[in-house]
Amino acid sequence: MKVLHRTRRSGVFAMAAVAALTLAACGSDTDDATDNSDETTAGDTETEGSNGDEAGADAPASEVTDMAGNTVSLPEDPQSIIATDNRIFGTLADWGIELSAAPIDLMPAGEDNLSMYIDNSDVQNLGNHREPDMEVFITAEPDLILNGQRFAQYGEDIVDLVGDDVAFVDTNIDIENKPIDEELKALTTLLGEVFGHQAEAEQLIADFDASIEAAAEAYDPEQTVAGLITSGGSINYSAPSTGRSIGPVFDVLGLTPALEIDGSTNHQGDDISVEAIAEANPDWIIVLDRDAGAGTENFSSAEELIAESEALANVTAVKEGNIIYLDPNFYTAEDIQHYTELFNQLAEAFSAE
Repeated sequence: MKVLHRTRRSGVFAMAAVAALTLAACGSDTDDATDNSDETTAGDTETEGSNGDEAGADAPASEVTDMAGNTVSLPEDPQSIIATDNRIFGTLADWGIELSAAPIDLMPAGEDNLSMYIDNSDVQNLGNHREPDMEVFITAEPDLILNGQRFAQYGEDIVDLVGDDVAFVDTNIDIENKPIDEELKALTTLLGEVFGHQAEAEQLIADFDASIEAAAEAYDPEQTVAGLITSGGSINYSAPSTGRSIGPVFDVLGLTPALEIDGSTNHQGDDISVEAIAEANPDWIIVLDRDAGAGTENFSSAEELIAESEALANVTAVKEGNIIYLDPNFYTAEDIQHYTELFNQLAEAFSAE
């Protein structure tokens, strides 16, 4: 696929805007993510092949309503696509969608399908959301941008850089105000429409629904559950509903919380004493190892922290081995595929009781 070379607004203006945005971005510290040591630079062409159009009879939509409710007219044959949302990389890779640019530093290296982006020197690296290389939005000359999650804060800035002639699709889901299962399904449907993979999107959603049904059916509401996040060598709390990654699972499955403590959406979890967890005595514990997911070195794993905690030794979940550890890549993915995997994991564990 060739990258189109089109005339843009004044180079002086654009580069000045990039410099200003980059300085502003350096002050942003809303989240952490993995760091990949080998940054890639883009060439003028991408590997041969269309963006998965040959996969089926479905055709891309000419117009979509994005996750922000905006009506977006799509280019008929986009030649340069930028994607920034961690929740869509896995889906795009599975569908063979070629990208001209993406935040490679935010992609979990352990996901084999993402090697088509991580190991591809034709994909320009936006870096990460804390210090993004905003110049790439100009040099990649996109005609389609999908933006969300950690890069959602830069939406207006990106549009200012590329101009109104570039199709801008907001993929950011609102899990603070809407059920995460409905939002993930809506996002998957949107991606299917954008790229003409409606049948594959429907299958992803069917698998997702089936995993939820299986987990809900296997779960005994008499058993209590605690959500935890290990970070910086500490055991932190992931509150029902609001807690990072794990919190929304409580609402989807109707899990009975072992602790009724309010919490935030903080990516490191909220401070809590292990004694409080022990006193709550959960029957099940669901854990996200943030350090493993972020590639942080020299910290104990979630398994080690829990096993070595004397205060938790007599907790029912620990004694009976009822601990569910999320895939560490969940931290930098959180897509429909990883939630499907988690719900299936929970279904299997709950059924074994």
